[in-house]
Amino acid sequence: MSSITRSGEDERAGAEIVYDPEECLRQSIDLLDELGFPRGVLPLKDLVECGRVRETGFVWMKQKAPYEHFFEKTNTRVSYATEVTAYVEKLKMKKMTGVKSKQVFLWVPITEMSMDQPSSKKIYFKTPMGIGKSFPVTAFMTDEEKQKYLEEKADE
Repeated sequence: MSSITRSGEDERAGAEIVYDPEECLRQSIDLLDELGFPRGVLPLKDLVECGRVRETGFVWMKQKAPYEHFFEKTNTRVSYATEVTAYVEKLKMKKMTGVKSKQVFLWVPITEMSMDQPSSKKIYFKTPMGIGKSFPVTAFMTDEEKQKYLEEKADE
């Protein structure tokens, strides 16, 4: 009859879903920690729903409204839609939706974010065309993470 496609509902089958704003925030921070990313890389606001399908790595985070954030250290404006989705694995978020970066006069979708290894000093961001840009991992760290990072580097 019709071709088989995966709908948003199918992607979410078997998901662990949280609706409490405080629990959503905690889960999103835990996810970034688990994946090896700095906590400031997804500065989402007013989360109302978070979900994760551990079998497939599919995750989503819903906010009350879209949000724009300016990362001073990278001089980059980023827009986060009401819903941000991705497939996740250690040191990588791929097939991302809902994230765009302002480049000159255009909003460019960001579809992948990755790091080479846990000790990487750079985070790589890619567009659907495969074009990418890297930034220092410290540009996305919280003050607490940055302090710990600097202490570890001093000990080396």
